[in-house]
Amino acid sequence: MKNKKITRKITQGVYVLTTNNGGCVVDAVSQISAGDNPLISVAVMKRNYTNELLKNNKLFALSVIGKDANPEIITTFGMNSMRDINKFESISTFEVEGLNIIEDSLGYMVCEIIDSIDNDTHTLFIGRLVEADVIKDEEAMSYQYYQEHKDELVKVTTNNGETAWVCTICGYVYYGEELPDDFKCPKCGVDKSLFEKSRGNYE
Repeated sequence: MKNKKITRKITQGVYVLTTNNGGCVVDAVSQISAGDNPLISVAVMKRNYTNELLKNNKLFALSVIGKDANPEIITTFGMNSMRDINKFESISTFEVEGLNIIEDSLGYMVCEIIDSIDNDTHTLFIGRLVEADVIKDEEAMSYQYYQEHKDELVKVTTNNGETAWVCTICGYVYYGEELPDDFKCPKCGVDKSLFEKSRGNYE
């Protein structure tokens, strides 16, 4: 038996990654060197429009999301594509090094991309820290906290009597009584084992 839900116990935070003309929610962020200009890595799903943008940009920013951040940040940057909407229209930001930083965040890191590594589902972008600051000294949102409070952070809207299945990885919503046995998330590619039936009364 392979229960992939154990991967949620890996200690990770929740961030909004931004670059020129786009951005998305990410969790796989690590500091991989020390010094005055440490290296920061971030994994971005290949299917994300932001991945495409990063390959044509020199900088990215990471806004650190706190536990008490506005849930609309998660919904806007995690459940939508810049191909369809301008995510920056509804979320307050300010600029550092020409990149949008989430105003309602604990702080930010701006990195210059120095390398990237492709794997089957994600690209690992490695950046050298060039600018950073702390905005609020509060508790950061962990990936585990996000998973445990997803119903509060991401409201799924359904019609009366409609069943919704939510991808625990990217938040994609499938409507239907049951998921097909061979179902794969069209957004991130995971199988049906990583979908959960929506809880709560949504109208």
